[in-house]
Amino acid sequence: MAEKNKVDVRIAGKDYTLVGIESEEYIQKVALYIDRKMNEIMRMNSKLSTSMASVLTAINVADDYFKAHENVISLSKELKSAKEEIERLKEENRRLADENAIISNKNTYFQLELAKREAELNEVRSALEKSTRARI
Repeated sequence: MAEKNKVDVRIAGKDYTLVGIESEEYIQKVALYIDRKMNEIMRMNSKLSTSMASVLTAINVADDYFKAHENVISLSKELKSAKEEIERLKEENRRLADENAIISNKNTYFQLELAKREAELNEVRSALEKSTRARI
């Protein structure tokens, strides 16, 4: 079982002792977040009771949570979509690389054929030239 930390914090001018398994720094960070939220709400309406400000703070924190959660879901969907697109592009890249290799092989074959035909043509020209000279 994890060791519990006991941390003294101040929220909206009142001292509280919080106990949790999280680090002292984390608990202080959470308390500071709540303190800032409560002070912001109380500044906006100084007539609010501490309990009403606490409820409004809880609502604001819940709103932050739900928005962050929706954002995580949205980003997770975007990430999944991006991963799928990457896989599709990798597959297309593999297909194009294979196609490129085939075309490159054909190109090499045609270059060899061209060289052979040019050699044959040169032989025919040479033979034609000899034959033309012999007639003259």
